[in-house]
Amino acid sequence: MNQPAFPTLPPNASLFTRVRLSLHALKVLTDDPGNTYYGPLVNACLDSETYTKLARHWRTSDDGRRMLDDRPTLQGRELDLEALEKLPEGTLGHEFVRYFRDNGIQPFETTFPVETDVDYLSKRYRETHDLFHLVTGYGTDEHGEMLLQAFVLGNLGVRQAVLILAYSVPRRVKVAGWKDLVPYLGRLRAAYRRGKRSRELLSVNYEKLWEQPVSSLSRLLCAPA
Repeated sequence: MNQPAFPTLPPNASLFTRVRLSLHALKVLTDDPGNTYYGPLVNACLDSETYTKLARHWRTSDDGRRMLDDRPTLQGRELDLEALEKLPEGTLGHEFVRYFRDNGIQPFETTFPVETDVDYLSKRYRETHDLFHLVTGYGTDEHGEMLLQAFVLGNLGVRQAVLILAYSVPRRVKVAGWKDLVPYLGRLRAAYRRGKRSRELLSVNYEKLWEQPVSSLSRLLCAPA
């Protein structure tokens, strides 16, 4: 009998199955963070309920309903990177392109169909990740990534961030030793609290803010670090 090429999430999967598949996906994403299959798999395993609650909340406001109905997108094939690069230095559009070039990566793309509000929010979370780095100021090295995960846990309550942060602790101990563990956890706690105090970043219509300075947006959207 032929085996499936990729692991799939069974209907009504147990928590154990969801965590097991998520851990497998995270191992893949450690070496291939842009993987277009395993990224959405983590979302499906851990955060369908989170996005369901978030969509329900968005539907209670005019701006939220508009976002869910219009479904603006930041996928690479929808972006005019040349035009954004021509914007003045320091603007969101210009720095967005610089971010990709400095890190040698491309904007997120996926072929997963978007049929529901939950599908859209799951995709939106993935494609705004790089913008979150810009507006929060957290770096793209492993430590910066973990600070951003702590921030979005406080800001959005995404469960996948819990698993990613837990996965990071033994890696941090291996690299920096036990003496750094308490300060490391303190930095994660501070980032989490900053996320709690900040504007909910997923609902921001970044597509209308390309000409705004990143520094101004950071002050407007994010609590002080």
